[in-house]
Amino acid sequence: MSSASGPEPPASPEPDPRPAGQPEPDPRPAGQPRGLPLPGRKRAATGLIVTVAACVVLVGTVIAIDATSHRTPGPAAPKPAPAFTLPSLRDPAQQVSLSAYRGHPVIVNFFASWCVPCKKETPLLAGFYRASRGKVVIIGVDADDSAPNARSFVTASGVGYPVGFETTPAIADAYGVSGIGIPETFFLDARHRIVKRVLGGVTMKELTAGVALMDGTQ
Repeated sequence: MSSASGPEPPASPEPDPRPAGQPEPDPRPAGQPRGLPLPGRKRAATGLIVTVAACVVLVGTVIAIDATSHRTPGPAAPKPAPAFTLPSLRDPAQQVSLSAYRGHPVIVNFFASWCVPCKKETPLLAGFYRASRGKVVIIGVDADDSAPNARSFVTASGVGYPVGFETTPAIADAYGVSGIGIPETFFLDARHRIVKRVLGGVTMKELTAGVALMDGTQ
């Protein structure tokens, strides 16, 4: 009579074929130094580095585009002053021409004898011209005026610089004076480009600043 069998004993572990004390074999390929990561981990780390680098480049590009879009434009280049030749107010047989002062900075002042601000401005310009002893070139342009009144006015104001008499508004229009009114003063550099424009009566402070600009010292 057979007896009931009890539970089977657990299977004995397979004996380790390695000699006692031998370390577990290194899964790295032969010849690879122990300090380097496993091949699978190296690929993962390389992918992470590439992703981070791409993000840095993208952020840098966005910042550069944003900075460019908010960049303040630089100052506009000076515009050339319109050339002109007019009969002299004092002697119509003579001419007053901007081109006669080529290579020299020039102040061009539009005025008239009936202009109220001009009654204060013109004597100031005359005194400034005398004080410069010819170092500052000033040309007056009498616009929309009668010749006899204009002559009396410049004589009473002590004007010593040349003054052209404009019988038509062509020169004033070219400088954009007619639409705004007189007086107006333009400061031209040695290349006869407009570096400063003063609407209304010019002051001594504006004269000094304008001369510095047209001389290139500011």
